[in-house]
Amino acid sequence: MPKPLTWPLRVLNRFRQSIAYLTSLITLVYLGLALLVVLLPVDASVLPDFLEFVNFDDPDTARTLLATLIAGMISLMVFSFSMVMSVLSQAGGNFSHKLVFGLVTERRHQQVLGHYLGTILFILVLLMVPEDGRTPDLWRSLAVYLGAAMVIHCLALFVYFIHNASQSVQINAVTQELHRSALQSMQGLQARQEQSRWCYASDRRVPANCHIIHARQSGYIQRTNLDELANLAKQANVTIHFNFTLGDFIVRGFPILQIETARSPDDDWCEAVRSHLEYVEGESIQDLYVNGLTQLMEIAIKALSPGINDPGTARLCLHQITELLCERLRFQPCNTLADDTGQVRVTWPEESLESLLYKLYTPILHYGRDDVSIGLALLQSLKTLSLFADAEQRELIQAHAQRVVAALADRVSDSLDSRFILERLDGGTHRLNLSSELFETI
Repeated sequence: MPKPLTWPLRVLNRFRQSIAYLTSLITLVYLGLALLVVLLPVDASVLPDFLEFVNFDDPDTARTLLATLIAGMISLMVFSFSMVMSVLSQAGGNFSHKLVFGLVTERRHQQVLGHYLGTILFILVLLMVPEDGRTPDLWRSLAVYLGAAMVIHCLALFVYFIHNASQSVQINAVTQELHRSALQSMQGLQARQEQSRWCYASDRRVPANCHIIHARQSGYIQRTNLDELANLAKQANVTIHFNFTLGDFIVRGFPILQIETARSPDDDWCEAVRSHLEYVEGESIQDLYVNGLTQLMEIAIKALSPGINDPGTARLCLHQITELLCERLRFQPCNTLADDTGQVRVTWPEESLESLLYKLYTPILHYGRDDVSIGLALLQSLKTLSLFADAEQRELIQAHAQRVVAALADRVSDSLDSRFILERLDGGTHRLNLSSELFETI
């Protein structure tokens, strides 16, 4: 089996995730257009006669116009992105610094930056390549006007860019984008599990005498090509067991995979398996819906910090978390992939509902236990989840609900608080057993 070229693929993957990806592609298009203008001059006789009025009589006029345009473009680009970075840094301080990288690398922002840099490069090429003769011909004059049109287009993009950047850091837009991405990730999992090869094994057992594959680098493994791993496992007649949960931070030398086999696989096969484990910078919501849930939780607890003190934002995040968890209760994410004959080929640990509930609700309860509105919002969220849960899942939800009720009881200081909370304790439609005994002594 040939050794895969993992290094070029890894570099290409990092390039596609960076802000330079679309920016470079668009800039290359502008560069190609500029080279076409200066290297393939068109004779004026083949151009329409009505364009003669745009021809420049003085070469200094064209060069002065180009120099003015490129200076204005540089100033426009510096002003645009300095202001946007200021807005993003403020958003990172108010919400979460994890959001800043995602907002900067958005495809829309890359496109704007690409048009900015492409326009500058186009005008720069026109300035660097002199015209033939004392005055520019009609072809080069049209190129100068094209450069002016590009600048006008960039002015329109400037308005769009500022509007889009300011809208993208509003809390409603941030939470809705996180919700949308996490929901799409869940729906992708559900669609994949419609195939019989993908299933959930409640008792995932890994034999003790397995061959170990160690990690060659450190980072976050959030994406894997499970189909290719299953094909490799079928070719070698082995079973691959993941020793980590997708999204975990892996250090170099960590035993990431356990291979259930009678004999040790060769080095080329092990390297081929490693090549299908993709290291991703940051937290990819498109690949792991759990990242969307945890980022919503982090925004909520950031809003509850004394420096920000915005419980409304925390409740908004909690509403999005509730809807995503209701969707999660409708299916059980798979953790096993078999081949066409039904033989298990790849298994991996999946985030359990118990872990999700603890990771999401415990921090919000901890930071918002002094706010009755947050406690009641948590209780309402758990009530909603109980309507979509089975008996085993309701036991987990019931345990968290009792913790919230206990936290609310600790905040009761007089009969007014007690009456207000008791009226809402068992209200609404739910399937929980909420005791009011903690409030009877008030």
